Amino acid sequence: MIELKYSLVIEATEDPCFFCFYSPDLDGFTGTGCSVEDCLYRARTGMDEFLAYLLQEHLPIPKPSRNFSVVIKNSPARLNTRHRATSGRQAVKAL
Repeated sequence: MIELKYSLVIEATEDPCFFCFYSPDLDGFTGTGCSVEDCLYRARTGMDEFLAYLLQEHLPIPKPSRNFSVVIKNSPARLNTRHRATSGRQAVKAL
């Protein structure tokens, strides 16, 4: 079972051993990991540390989500690279 208090987005990068993550529910919360599982672990522990920081700084703490989600997707840079490669192939076929 995945134990998170907030939603999480994990983005794959060009490097198969480097992933980025952030929570759309916690403004400013981000991190990196070497796998999806590593990101989940780091996010779980990191969210607790981030919430402690918000509390210490007397900043507002968002209510935990009852229906959080974990989304795994390619990073926008990776999508743009794929699109350019596909577009180039289509242009060659058209000639």
